[in-house]
Amino acid sequence: SFRQIHEPTGKPVHYDKVVSGVGPVDPDEILKGYEISRGNYVLLEQEEIEAVKLESRKTLDLVQFVEADAIDVLYYEKPYFVLPADELAEEAYAVLRDALRQTGKVGLGQLSARGREQLVSLKPCGRGLVLEVLRYADEVTKAQSYFRGLPDERADPDLLDLAVAIIGKKSAPFRPEEFHDRYVDALRRLIDRKRKARGQLILEEEETPEAPRGNVIDLMAALKKSVAKEDGATPKKAPARKSAASASGAARRKAPAKRKGA
Repeated sequence: SFRQIHEPTGKPVHYDKVVSGVGPVDPDEILKGYEISRGNYVLLEQEEIEAVKLESRKTLDLVQFVEADAIDVLYYEKPYFVLPADELAEEAYAVLRDALRQTGKVGLGQLSARGREQLVSLKPCGRGLVLEVLRYADEVTKAQSYFRGLPDERADPDLLDLAVAIIGKKSAPFRPEEFHDRYVDALRRLIDRKRKARGQLILEEEETPEAPRGNVIDLMAALKKSVAKEDGATPKKAPARKSAASASGAARRKAPAKRKGA
């Protein structure tokens, strides 16, 4: 991660805790405040906050099972791999994993960790189980508020058929290793070059842009191109194109004879 550095000394920059009109303050004078309206805070002592924190538990109680596709992707936050605590727990672990896979269900429960209670799901993952932290309902912004202004129109059937055909043609198994954050890759290369050339002038190299992936396609451009081809094609012109192609072929076949005669 980046830190701000004082260039003349090469040392990291620190920040003092200050109050406008007062200056630096003593850490013992700092409380936590919850803003209830602009500029208005409810002040809380650290002891008060600690008193309401939940005790962390290493066990998870599954209270409900739902269909695997019943949880909207907006609720998923972070995954964790789950392993049995010991050999005695391995049988129960395997039974739960296989039962979830056979029924197509996902287990739901709440787990106390770091002082708060988290909503989690549990589902099979290969030979094991994966636990995913879920957002609570009040933490998820409903999609309707964003999409309300979109026109309620059906897609053009011809364009839809073309889009479906193109998607089918470009479909492939998901291979996450094929995708990279090019900014992060470039940043790592820059840092590596500067690390190797400490005290030397770095000349930035002009990098050749990566060729487009073979599986990348501009869907709208492809649709428009396909539609343009269909609109421009007529049955009367087709034979002419065929004759022109045949004539060209004949001309090409005669060309070697001319060169031979010369």
